[in-house]
Amino acid sequence: MTKPTIAVIGGGSWATAIVKILSNNVDTIHWWVRSNETAEFIRKYKHNPNYLSDVEIDPAKVQVQTDLRSAITSSDIVILAVPSAFLKASLDKITADDFKGRSVFSAIKGIIPDELLIVGDYLHKTIGIPVSNIGVITGPCHAEEVAMERLSYLTIASQNTDTATKLATLMSCRYIKTCVSDDIFGTEYSAVLKNVVAIASGICHGVGYGDNYQAVLISNAIQEIDRFVKAVSPITRDIKDSAYLGDLLVTAYSSFSRNRMFGTMIGKGYSVKFAQLEMNMIAEGYYATKCIYEINKKFKVHMPITSAVYHVLYEKISPRIEMRLLSEQLS
Repeated sequence: MTKPTIAVIGGGSWATAIVKILSNNVDTIHWWVRSNETAEFIRKYKHNPNYLSDVEIDPAKVQVQTDLRSAITSSDIVILAVPSAFLKASLDKITADDFKGRSVFSAIKGIIPDELLIVGDYLHKTIGIPVSNIGVITGPCHAEEVAMERLSYLTIASQNTDTATKLATLMSCRYIKTCVSDDIFGTEYSAVLKNVVAIASGICHGVGYGDNYQAVLISNAIQEIDRFVKAVSPITRDIKDSAYLGDLLVTAYSSFSRNRMFGTMIGKGYSVKFAQLEMNMIAEGYYATKCIYEINKKFKVHMPITSAVYHVLYEKISPRIEMRLLSEQLS
């Protein structure tokens, strides 16, 4: 049986980790990166110069390129791993015909800001990709631990369970365990919301709250996520599964979490712009906070944690005051 050819779209840490994972089982990977300079460096030195630079890229399997349409049309499965804020611009000249007959999986934990759509909805409603050809790759999994080959877990979600199972098999290896889900909307919204919660966790850490309060915050957060995903996608799911609760825990607590790091800096008094410049990485939760806040105007779900993060990031309310007010709403 011929193995499918896979395109990985994006040059960041998560894209690099996905390329590493797939190299265990896939013979041909078309890896699209935006910069010609980055592409040339990877071809020459077999490492990404900007992210996870310890990961060695196998040139026999990985074809690094800067022609996005070529990468997509040369592949059977396309994995999107660019920041959500840049996805619309990246796909600006790509049409539904370019994706025709291909399965497209989002490894992006964010929302398209201008559209207020999760990636799956954007691919379907704006580009015209059938829902049956769309999937989601979610954690709990940090790119940095993949680079170190520490045991990690991935959830592959699609309404086409045959395709999800195929990709799950290709992404399984000694240090990656996979499972399959058909909850593409719940897993994707949950992956977005956990980044918002991680910012809240970081803000609380930054202003001086300890482990006891963090435990209360996260236990309330999973209830908030449950309320929201039930409102937007009312199907049967177990919110305690690792795709939901596990992904939340690792993002809210881990030192590798860029969203928690971003929140910590905000809690310590950094401005949003300075924190973004200092990190030199995208904290998806920053954009997601405003998007979820706007989306929830329709659903009117009780979301005190998301609202608190929104007030701090977008209304410039004092983190210390806002977290104290939040603490009075949690139990």
